[in-house]
Amino acid sequence: MLSFAIYPNFQKKDALSCALEVCHRLHELHAMIYTDESYMTEFAECEYMQYGIFANLAHHVDIVIAIGGDGTILRCARQMIGSSAKLLGINTGHLGFMASLEMNQLDELKKLFQGEYVYSDRMLLQAVLNGDGKKIKLTALNDIAISGFYGKVFDFSVFADNALIGKYRADGVICSTPTGSTAYALSAGGSLIEPELSCIEIALICPHSLFYRPMLLSSDRIIKIQHTADYSRQICLSADGEPPIAFPVGYALEIKKSKHKISLISMKNNSFFDSVNQKLMQSIKGISGN
Repeated sequence: MLSFAIYPNFQKKDALSCALEVCHRLHELHAMIYTDESYMTEFAECEYMQYGIFANLAHHVDIVIAIGGDGTILRCARQMIGSSAKLLGINTGHLGFMASLEMNQLDELKKLFQGEYVYSDRMLLQAVLNGDGKKIKLTALNDIAISGFYGKVFDFSVFADNALIGKYRADGVICSTPTGSTAYALSAGGSLIEPELSCIEIALICPHSLFYRPMLLSSDRIIKIQHTADYSRQICLSADGEPPIAFPVGYALEIKKSKHKISLISMKNNSFFDSVNQKLMQSIKGISGN
């Protein structure tokens, strides 16, 4: 019997109706279904639902289903770190690039019970901010982004295994996984990267340079970013778009491949290349988004 943990984002339009429909369909297929205890009111009609603390549930089920947009999937993945469960995203947001199913594709859920799906192991980034005897740790499925407050440029240096890559002046820098190459890094001029590859992309944000191009580095590298400004220019960093934290002058940020991974389910008719074609090419093809 398969077990599922449901991670809904009820701030998204139609997420509640979608979540209830998902649960009813899974129940008809004789699954065990869990969700966070904070959602008891929303799932009151699901008498079969079992409750607990989601971060614990995610480590004791077979599949986690995130219902919302890409941000929902990223937040869900963060709570799954260290879990062997697989993650399936159902899109009720605008783009939903990481989602494998749309709301009108819920019939596909039965394939989970028949093993008619594939999954890919996605690398994570682990970052540690060091300074003044303090260490702040962050983990990201998409990217670690460093930027100046109020869009102001600042000076910084980037190293790979202690070898200097370059000294830059820019609005910021993004260190991205292949999964995150379709997100912020893409908007900053980065390349699309097949998500199963193991590498780290570095893309500058609005660099003050005529010649800079994004770089791909081996995932075995340890990347270090130093805030080198000799003045008190405020910058911050963020993991997967979460609320930023301060990155003071003189601090150093180390980024490397995490020992953990996230297994992201892809239904066979919704591959990475299908998503690129159907979602990222919309503006070129004149297709309106949902």
